[in-house]
Amino acid sequence: MRETAQNRIEALLASLYGADVSQLTSQRLLTMLQAYASRYPQPGPARPPDERLTADDIILITYGDQFREPERTPLQSLAAALAGPFDDIGSGVHILPFYPSTSDDGFSVVDYTAVDPELGTWDDIQALRSRYRLMFDAVVNHISASSTWFRDLLAGAPGAEARFLSLDPNTNLRQVTRPRVSPLLTPFKTPTGVRHIWTTFSADQIDLNFANPELLLEMTAVLLEYVARGASLIRLDAIGYLWKEVGTRCIHLPQTHQVVQFWRAVLDHVAPDVLLITETNVPHADNISYFGDGSNEAQLVYQFPLAPLVLHSFATGDARQLSGWAAGLSLPSSTTTFFNFLASHDGIGVVPATGILSQAEIGALCGQIESHGGRVSYKSNPDGSQSPYEINSTWFDALSDPASDEPVTRKIDRFIASQAIMLALQGVPGVYIHSLVGSGNYHPGLQASGIHRRLNREKWGLAELTARLADPTRREGTVLARMAHLIRTRRAAPAFHPNGSQQIHDLDPAIFAVERQAPDGSQRILCLHNVSATTRQITLPTDPTSTMLDLISGTPMTLTGSTCTLEPYQVRWLTVS
Repeated sequence: MRETAQNRIEALLASLYGADVSQLTSQRLLTMLQAYASRYPQPGPARPPDERLTADDIILITYGDQFREPERTPLQSLAAALAGPFDDIGSGVHILPFYPSTSDDGFSVVDYTAVDPELGTWDDIQALRSRYRLMFDAVVNHISASSTWFRDLLAGAPGAEARFLSLDPNTNLRQVTRPRVSPLLTPFKTPTGVRHIWTTFSADQIDLNFANPELLLEMTAVLLEYVARGASLIRLDAIGYLWKEVGTRCIHLPQTHQVVQFWRAVLDHVAPDVLLITETNVPHADNISYFGDGSNEAQLVYQFPLAPLVLHSFATGDARQLSGWAAGLSLPSSTTTFFNFLASHDGIGVVPATGILSQAEIGALCGQIESHGGRVSYKSNPDGSQSPYEINSTWFDALSDPASDEPVTRKIDRFIASQAIMLALQGVPGVYIHSLVGSGNYHPGLQASGIHRRLNREKWGLAELTARLADPTRREGTVLARMAHLIRTRRAAPAFHPNGSQQIHDLDPAIFAVERQAPDGSQRILCLHNVSATTRQITLPTDPTSTMLDLISGTPMTLTGSTCTLEPYQVRWLTVS
């Protein structure tokens, strides 16, 4: 290892495990990295930070089995869909866990380094890699109860218990932060008696013990395998819960940050263009703590407060809280940025809005979702109470009541305006595949499984979806055409570079206004989004003699003085000269 990388790694290992253990662990890591280098070419010099991600980068989020066709694996059908109806929309693809798994739609992994044969093969992943930047999930907090590692524990294999956390069931764990209402400890029979094992998310998702340095090396080998298989971004799933210490909240502990720093140091050495992205469905200050000092932890963090704040803005017709929050955003360095998203495979987290929206406002969002046919999922609190954790719905039905007689054109306008806000903000956009077609809630999936998140996880036959898109009586084709145009417009505009400057303007309570500028100053865009059902007239924060082009309509902007009109849910992206 280069001396600086080696020094960083050795210091982190010493802090985590003590000097004696860290020396041996460091030597074993060096051997691992040498083996990695012998299998794969050493990377060239890392690209400059402003070239690793650009305005062109849009990440589509999808399951590996989102599409099915006869005579093709689901991953091959995914490639066909991306080359067909969704061609030239995204630069990258986040394929949600495609490994063998037993529950949680892929997030209870049996084998970290295999492709589920029901989905396809590594060759299918390689074919996608040839066209797209790929994001892989590293489900590092837990592993399936059916995995070899855990079955070894159940069989009494020597050393197997060291990978997991077994506690006396009378241990006081009330301080532990819970994202679920299920028991934290789950009893399992072993040859030496019943063991109560730590299970943060479910009895089938067994937490891993990173206080064991052997486990850290094993999971580091998994990350290196993902790099070798073509991952450009590695998503650290549920990373905040990684390290456990009885007597603490067991979330965001210093050791968790040190593990992220360790992996960043390893990747900086062997694959400096591979980016880490942390998934922490928590309040904003905790979320952005995973940037570290701007150079030593994740290059991207999920922007979790965005979705509930955008939803609140459209529910109330008032963007002031969204604008106030966005005005306070900043990045710690030019090598970091936000991963902006509204919809995902999960629900819409409401915990990240804590301290920004009141409990009454969060309650109102929960009520709106339920009135639109969605569901609310809860978490357990230290005092024994429960509170909302996320709201479960497709984004289209979260915004608009599917049972209302409101014109579908108005619902689509509202939906597109919300997506435009996400696309305009500083960062890299993540677009869930269902948002490209404006999916409604999938109630058969909920009814068949009882799982709230299945409302937002309908899978398609590719032929069936193609027919939907071609049917003029359905909204899917219209939504796709408008989303594709909006995304392509953004990808072609240098001002939307992830590190381009951002300024929020206070023009009208119903208008979310953000001005973006390219890092080299070559382009400025004033993005105006009406979150209300009323026509608004605003005074522009720019010289009215300026020549302005509306990038979305492609037409010059005609001004009456410095006044601009926005119809209900209208979006204007205006170039400013």
